[in-house]
Amino acid sequence: MSGGAGAADVVGASEAAIAQGSKSFAAAARLFAPRMREDAVMLYAWCRHCDDVVDGQVLGHRPGEAAAGDIPSGAASAAERLDALYEETRRAYRGAPSAHPAFEAFAEVVRRNEIPEHYPLQLLEGFRMDVEDRRYETLDDTLTYCYHVAGVVGVMMALIMGARDEVVLDRASDLGLGFQLTNISRDVMEDAALGRIYLPADFLAEAGVPEGEIAAPAHRAAVAGVVARLLDAAEPYYDQAAIGMRALPFRAAAAVGAARGVYRAIGVEVRRRGPRAWDGRVSTSRAQKVGFLAQGLALALATRFAGAAPARPVHLWTRPA
Repeated sequence: MSGGAGAADVVGASEAAIAQGSKSFAAAARLFAPRMREDAVMLYAWCRHCDDVVDGQVLGHRPGEAAAGDIPSGAASAAERLDALYEETRRAYRGAPSAHPAFEAFAEVVRRNEIPEHYPLQLLEGFRMDVEDRRYETLDDTLTYCYHVAGVVGVMMALIMGARDEVVLDRASDLGLGFQLTNISRDVMEDAALGRIYLPADFLAEAGVPEGEIAAPAHRAAVAGVVARLLDAAEPYYDQAAIGMRALPFRAAAAVGAARGVYRAIGVEVRRRGPRAWDGRVSTSRAQKVGFLAQGLALALATRFAGAAPARPVHLWTRPA
């Protein structure tokens, strides 16, 4: 990024956002080369900011307590706030200045990595799905949501890592799909309390769980079965992400491998706890994160000696062309 106090302020604000908003991503990002890390944390800061603006939060944690200036002035509803984000995002692509450090960072990242405008707009469309209380009838519907709020972030991160091949970008999207399916599984009760249901309606119906009673203790075992089914669906996407690592620079591949290990481990623990999975929030310890950093390095090294990547299975859900 170009020098000066303003540049340092933008990077510093982005580092603070990632440190507070996602300890898992912050840990994995340590493995990036300096320039790539800077871009990754600035993109993350923009994604976090947009999510918080729509939900009226600060760093994803305190509903209804957004800091002054974080929500566009005059935007009373979530839909209005989202519309303001669309406009500010388009302005960033036109080179218009922004008073918010997250958008200043975003403009720099998309410029120097040549990230097409339709990708960040696809992320905002995912937030619109939440604003409109979209219903997810099938696994494909849920995966469509997962792409818009996480898969497309994987694609943009891969562009920062230098990837341009469409199949590699598909596998970057796959990692985001795996992440989001894991997040849905971990947060199902918290989301249900907010009136948000991401579990496929047909999965719930087959398990005999009324959508309005997901949090009921009587259905806890059945919901655990639905979540196990969703975590099963995540596995091939995690597998494809591992295959895609071989196309990335070594340090980038190590960071991806570490993040993949952290998030997948959360899903493994959710499955292990079964009906008790939501008695407390499932997370990984600092020691575990250090272990996954080492595993990420080992997995990245193994990809350097892997042969040609197998074709991506045609039956898997694939991001929009």
